[in-house]
Amino acid sequence: MIHTRGLAQEYRAKKETVHAVKGVDIDVEAGELVAFLGPNGAGKSTTLRMLTTLLRPTRGTATVAGHDVVSDPVSVRSRIGYIGQGNGAGHHHKIIDELTDHGRFYGMRAADARKRAGELLDHFGLSSQAKRAIGSLSGGQRRRVDIAMGMMHRPPLLFLDEPSTGLDPQNRANLAEEIKRLRAETGMTVFLTTHYLEEADQLADRVIIIDDGTIIAEGPPAQLKATLAGDRVQIRFAEATAADKASAIAAEYLDDARDLTVDGDSLIVTVDSGDEVLPRLLRRFDASGIEARAANVHIPTLDDVFLSLTGRTLRDADTAA
Repeated sequence: MIHTRGLAQEYRAKKETVHAVKGVDIDVEAGELVAFLGPNGAGKSTTLRMLTTLLRPTRGTATVAGHDVVSDPVSVRSRIGYIGQGNGAGHHHKIIDELTDHGRFYGMRAADARKRAGELLDHFGLSSQAKRAIGSLSGGQRRRVDIAMGMMHRPPLLFLDEPSTGLDPQNRANLAEEIKRLRAETGMTVFLTTHYLEEADQLADRVIIIDDGTIIAEGPPAQLKATLAGDRVQIRFAEATAADKASAIAAEYLDDARDLTVDGDSLIVTVDSGDEVLPRLLRRFDASGIEARAANVHIPTLDDVFLSLTGRTLRDADTAA
């Protein structure tokens, strides 16, 4: 559904060349939901603009929904839905009119467009608000209208650019459920960017992480967390000397530990299966006369994956950007 090779974007700013996207290769299969993650300024939006024909690539190739974004942008646009970060519907327009007009823009007959609009209103639970002005809706309702607009022409591929930005936690959760239901019922391919890492973790079949214009990792969320971050086991003792002794025992016992450090009175170990390793370690320490005061296992997040790759978290990188 998406195939790029060496896709790049450069521009001049203050007599210098800025390499916004540095030759990325992306493959998305039909029916996948792929989350595209990275801090502000990493190249997410620029890549998305190239894939949706809003920005011509400086070099490289990209086919989207089977058509080249440079030589055949009209065919690409007719086969994709695009929901940007802002609300796309007219503030004073009625929902039913906005959806119908959007269908007409894609060449649908008036009767077909109104029928399709009614179907989507039912699908997104907006039938009772059909004649309300867009501006009178809640943030969550307006976001559902945006998605309905993007689906009017039944595109096989839907782009969602930070769809839950500005929504409260309840509306974010509701939108995530809508996206899940949408995929289950239509089999549509979805390509989304998001700042909410838990959203990507919950929704995505696969995650692609971009930083400084370069893709640095990709794969299923669970696989990335297991292979790149690992579980962090932290055990606290009565004193630092006990932690040092425990560290020596753990180093001898755990031949697959990725990292083993002592921080004051605490031992911190990074392993693949922390919930299995922790009780075994505690038994070892107890048998050696070392008493643990407290223990916990930190399950990695996608932020931990980014930290392991770059030395900083996605949130820290966003703040810096």
